[in-house]
Amino acid sequence: MLVLAGAGALRVVTMLGYRPAQLYWYDSFSYLDTAVHMRPSEQFHPTGYPFLLWALRPFHSVEVIAGVQHAMGLGIGLMIYVSLRRRSLPGWGAALATLPVLFDPAFLRLEHAVLSDMQLIFLVVAALTVLLWRREPSAGAAVCAGLLLALAGLTRTVAVPLLGLFLLYLLVRRTGWRPVVALALAGILPLAAYAGWYAAHRGRFALSGSDGVALWARTMTFADCAVIKPPGEEAKLCPNGTVVDAASEYVWAPDASLNKLPGGRFSHNDLARSFALRAIVAQPLDYLREVVKDTSLTFAWTPVAHPKRVNPALTFPRGSWPLPDFPLIDKVRREYDPGIRGLYSVEPYAGLLAAYTYPAYLHGPLLGVVLLLGGLGALLRRRLALLPWAVAVFLLVAPVAVLDFDHRYVLPAIPVACLAAALGLAGSRDGA
Repeated sequence: MLVLAGAGALRVVTMLGYRPAQLYWYDSFSYLDTAVHMRPSEQFHPTGYPFLLWALRPFHSVEVIAGVQHAMGLGIGLMIYVSLRRRSLPGWGAALATLPVLFDPAFLRLEHAVLSDMQLIFLVVAALTVLLWRREPSAGAAVCAGLLLALAGLTRTVAVPLLGLFLLYLLVRRTGWRPVVALALAGILPLAAYAGWYAAHRGRFALSGSDGVALWARTMTFADCAVIKPPGEEAKLCPNGTVVDAASEYVWAPDASLNKLPGGRFSHNDLARSFALRAIVAQPLDYLREVVKDTSLTFAWTPVAHPKRVNPALTFPRGSWPLPDFPLIDKVRREYDPGIRGLYSVEPYAGLLAAYTYPAYLHGPLLGVVLLLGGLGALLRRRLALLPWAVAVFLLVAPVAVLDFDHRYVLPAIPVACLAAALGLAGSRDGA
């Protein structure tokens, strides 16, 4: 409880030291605008996170959003702790596994931003907690886990395949058909309902309208159209000599081939997906090389700026950061929170945070050790660690495979990797 109290105090200081909350162009304002009008976006963001923002809209405060997300951070640490204590890990060991999510400045800053990441992490950890609570999951637990996974998939579509991982785990554990069917139905039906809602607004049965654009950008780092031989319209999406320093930058580069087509990049999502899949099939080793290369950035001791214009946010600076001048910002200010403004630091709280040095920042090689411990523990000691370990690896690699590396995208893997490592080391070799 002392650890949780300390983490809570740190979050109170963060709320007092940085007002009102961190707002990013374009993501934060797109989420807030969707929360006001509640219609599916054709771009990168499904509506799971805006549902939360819609529920908090009566407060008309982005500070309330940040407060809820700080509470989520504490909840994630608490879920990890009780899960490990239930598996006979001593209190000090269970508390040790919670330290990254509770005390790392990167998580504190993420909780303080109007972004979907904390909701994703909370839902995934909650699904793992529910399903692993008993040695043999009940159908009721499977339903709850399936619903949580569906919400995670609607928060970030990259999480949708986690439903398959959870189902595979139940099959491997031979839990019987009831939990398997319960998990599948509870996970698939909400996703299908959302896709139907999306179709009613956008004319296609899908969760978003950007998956093809993202995967096309991923292929721009290796695509060779002399090898791919794309037909017809797809040939217009070949690399055209534009060079940027990260795959995700091709989505926004005005001179990239996709952005030269009329109608806007997202209107060509299906064409982009077709080109990207054709490129991956034609150049599988090149695709794998790029995914491995970018994923390896995770394990650098000193975080690498990727792309070069984006520096990893690992500390607490002092100052003020005005918002850009865009019409959408004024619209969201009128419709959601009149108090929206650029982030600014408040003394003496910001000074305390600027002086705060996380004593055991999880540098890349240390995360690699945590993942290794989780994998070995799952193989040699407790199969119970297999599911969280597989989830951690998936959350680490999947964003790179479908778009690009981002230090922010690494954070969801960290709490789950810590859970897997601790489970793998807990108790005896009981195989469960």
